[in-house]
Amino acid sequence: MDMPSLKTRVSAEEWQLRCDLAACYRLVAHYGWSDLVFTHITARLPGPEHHFLINPYGLMFDEITASSLVKVDAECNKVIDSPFPVNPAGFIIHSAVHEAREDAGCVLHTHTRAGVAVSAQQGGVLPISQQSTFVLAGLAYHEYEGVAFRPDEKPRLQADLGSANFLMLRNHGLLTVGPTIADAFLSMYVFESTCQIQLSAQAGGPLIEVNPQIVAGVAESMRVQTSGLGGAFVWPALLRKLDRLGADYSR
Repeated sequence: MDMPSLKTRVSAEEWQLRCDLAACYRLVAHYGWSDLVFTHITARLPGPEHHFLINPYGLMFDEITASSLVKVDAECNKVIDSPFPVNPAGFIIHSAVHEAREDAGCVLHTHTRAGVAVSAQQGGVLPISQQSTFVLAGLAYHEYEGVAFRPDEKPRLQADLGSANFLMLRNHGLLTVGPTIADAFLSMYVFESTCQIQLSAQAGGPLIEVNPQIVAGVAESMRVQTSGLGGAFVWPALLRKLDRLGADYSR
């Protein structure tokens, strides 16, 4: 996509956020979590205006660049002109989370086969893997209400999410919330892995569940695993991976 660069039109802080969000889209595409053009990742811009960045609707995730991201306000009005539309359904879900959660720097939503499959299982996420313990420490569920384009669904989604950082949208997919783009991505990596492992395990014999006491103490385990840095621990390595792949996201 031959988009004019916005680097000189926005603050250095916004440009860095744009680069990180575009990188996140490229990583989601690389790991096979995208659903053509039909899911979204949003990042909230700093400041009191409640502006956030969302993907240009109609672009594949491996096409998205820092300059092509659309900057919108809380009512989905474009703050900077863009030739691309914004998906109303994507806006409803993401704006609901950003509106209710001041700590929501990034919201990542997927429709992967494994995620949708587990979301359709009555038992939801089962405590059967190390990965699942990290998810279960902060997991919430939201019942399916059809394609999310009605504003009246927002308060119910907000109430169901509460303070959780992992949300399973029943019969729909997965959603993660993080203070940073890196945190939301790492959480989705763990969430998606949890669902893939669960489906593989269910294809075999009887399952062994993790002791509930282990699940209760998992927050400290995650802090130790990432040296207290969360997603920031793995983000530089992921950006180097994109560089090796030649992904031109930062333009």
